[in-house]
Amino acid sequence: MNWAAFEEKLAPSLGETLHIEGAKSVMGGDICKAFELHTSQGKFFLKTHSLSFYDLFQAEQFNLQALAETNSIAVPKAIASGTFDKQAWLLLEFIDMHDSGDDFQRGRDLALLHHHVNDSAKPFGWSHDNFIGLTPQHNTWHSDWIEFYREMRLKPQLRLAAQRGMANHVIEKAWQLIDKIEFWFRDYQPQASLLHGDLWGGNSAFSRDGDALIFDPACYYGDHETDIAMSELFGGFSAAFYAGYQDVFPLDHGYPQRKPLYNLYHLLNHYNLFGGHYQQQAESLIQTLLAQAK
Repeated sequence: MNWAAFEEKLAPSLGETLHIEGAKSVMGGDICKAFELHTSQGKFFLKTHSLSFYDLFQAEQFNLQALAETNSIAVPKAIASGTFDKQAWLLLEFIDMHDSGDDFQRGRDLALLHHHVNDSAKPFGWSHDNFIGLTPQHNTWHSDWIEFYREMRLKPQLRLAAQRGMANHVIEKAWQLIDKIEFWFRDYQPQASLLHGDLWGGNSAFSRDGDALIFDPACYYGDHETDIAMSELFGGFSAAFYAGYQDVFPLDHGYPQRKPLYNLYHLLNHYNLFGGHYQQQAESLIQTLLAQAK
């Protein structure tokens, strides 16, 4: 990266002349290159990738700004995104992140986020399509949550899994499951809560002061249980987190039965991204769900 030339690219977003004094390569997730920028205006966090990531970075910037506007749970401030020197980039506030902090309050903060609901005629969806990992995530507005989850979440991942070589018998069982999806909503009609959308332990941390943060979102309005279900899928959240959440937004008694249905979306996506044993995990969830629906 030509840092001297990049300074001029950043200047309009930061409101004054910026001098980059140093750039330290840091961990930026599994995909992007990332840098801790030391500048005349302090530290910033910069993510870069190929030009094909421009839409992804724009979506991330929009989502972080939407989450920040709720004043519920902290997120890194998204400053700007763009392209430069055949690369896409996203500039964020730099936060010194840590693994430990007040997990009870983190649960409460997430519950406060989920209390931001959309009460329009078609409340489920999002104003922009975005990404779940590297997979496009379509968010066309729907009036009905079941229809949205079936058409915008499960079916696209299942079609992609078939293209990626998932075993036919697993695909067939999954389609049987989709035909029975109403079973899990016989006495449950969720509100359209503002969601993080990709809430695993690697997308949440604490500041130096112990305050909770979330980042790398895949936002939309949907059932708040989906965020909680994913938080349990890969771990990283303590019992105190769930106690804090329940203190503000108690889960419906049917959540344990819906949890595997919601996590199926993420397991199918992980199969589509990484292959391997995620097929077996998805098949196991499908069998569990079909057994419930008998």
